[in-house]
Amino acid sequence: MKKTIITTILSLLLGGFAVKTVAQSLTLEQCRQKALEYNKSLSSAKIRLEQTTFDMKSYKANFFPQFNLLATDFYSTARGDISIDGGHLPIYNFVESAGQFLPNVTVNSDGSYTLNQYADFPSQQMKWKLKNIFIGGISVMEPLYMGGKISTAYNMSKLGVNMANENIRLTESEVLAGTDEAFYLAVKAKELGDVARSYKTMLDELKKNVEGAFRHGMSTRNDIMKVQVKMNEADLSIQKADNGYRLALMNLCHIIGMPLDSNIEPLTSFAQHEGGADVQALSVNDSSVYLPSEMNADISARPEYAILQNKTELARQNIKLTKSDYLPNVAFGAAYTYANGGELAGKTMLNNGAATVGVAVKVPIDLFGGATNKIRSAKAAYQIAQIEQQDLNEQMQLELAQCRNNVNEAITEVQLCEVALQQAAENVRLSKQQYEVGFETLSDYLETQALWQQCSANLVNARCQLALSRTKFLKAAGRL
Repeated sequence: MKKTIITTILSLLLGGFAVKTVAQSLTLEQCRQKALEYNKSLSSAKIRLEQTTFDMKSYKANFFPQFNLLATDFYSTARGDISIDGGHLPIYNFVESAGQFLPNVTVNSDGSYTLNQYADFPSQQMKWKLKNIFIGGISVMEPLYMGGKISTAYNMSKLGVNMANENIRLTESEVLAGTDEAFYLAVKAKELGDVARSYKTMLDELKKNVEGAFRHGMSTRNDIMKVQVKMNEADLSIQKADNGYRLALMNLCHIIGMPLDSNIEPLTSFAQHEGGADVQALSVNDSSVYLPSEMNADISARPEYAILQNKTELARQNIKLTKSDYLPNVAFGAAYTYANGGELAGKTMLNNGAATVGVAVKVPIDLFGGATNKIRSAKAAYQIAQIEQQDLNEQMQLELAQCRNNVNEAITEVQLCEVALQQAAENVRLSKQQYEVGFETLSDYLETQALWQQCSANLVNARCQLALSRTKFLKAAGRL
């Protein structure tokens, strides 16, 4: 007795300090936001956009002059000397008869001549050394005409930026679609578990009534066993639903970047219901999700559509780029160079600068058809891109039409399931009354309860399918 009292007191004390883990409730929008922040593919797509933007800016820089600095400094031990032999330099006098300056010479009889007046030029020997030599300068090059290569490359880089932006949109839509699917499947698993528990509650009440009737001799043990078999099936359904719910939550946690064992709960319900003795029809949300503004949408808003357009335009620009390789190129250039260094006869040889200005022209000559064939190849690639664009656009139109049909079918299925559930609930109510007054067998009553459970599960599945169909339609229409 003392041990029992002590154990009870300790349980109460420890129970007061127990911390109950509260599940973190997450809405669909919160899950979407977390998934967009966590997704690695989306991060890569954003980095790719930065890369293409940098490429575009680098191509744009080709429109402006290109400046280059040159600086060279080297030391050499090379040295040598320059020898100039000495001799006599003639002195020129003005001859009035000839009217010009002539050397003062005497012509000999053998044809030789003798200098009458001359100046001695001594032999010279000058030494040179390279030693330290510095050469520096600046040059500028401005393309005047490159056959359209610069402008075409820049336009292609802008198309690359557009494609990178559309790729981000595409990745975001895929992430959102995956998040919606994981979220709705988790809600579906939770609702199926609730349906199974409501069914089990009905069976518990029925079992109590059957056992009471058995004690008063109004029922047989076989009736108790029939109810017990249904209860065992309900327990198995609850276990399967709980396991599916845990796996669905783990999948949702994986997508939104949370630990797999995180305690979360999706804040959405396809249906709310009340279990107990008095079975009621599920009070479901409005099923008329007709998407009035989106149902007439086309594929022009899809990122894939824009990517295909840019891809085709990229192929067309490539034709211009190929042609530019075989058109004349004209560029203007200017440079200033300064040199210093070297010695000759003890004095510095180089110590001055020089400016240079010029225009360069290059005209390619296609003698063997290389240019023509490359241009034809680029045109063929453009035609292929057009065909692929047309084919994929038709596939996207078919996909959109299929998704639109799926939404309409899902809406109809939800409406039919709602009616079926209302009829099943009414059938359970009537069957209960008939059973209690003895006008209906236990087996029939159990069958009506099982039918109610099946209709409830069908409605949850139909509402989940409607939500998934709507998400897929919005993605196919480029509205996600």
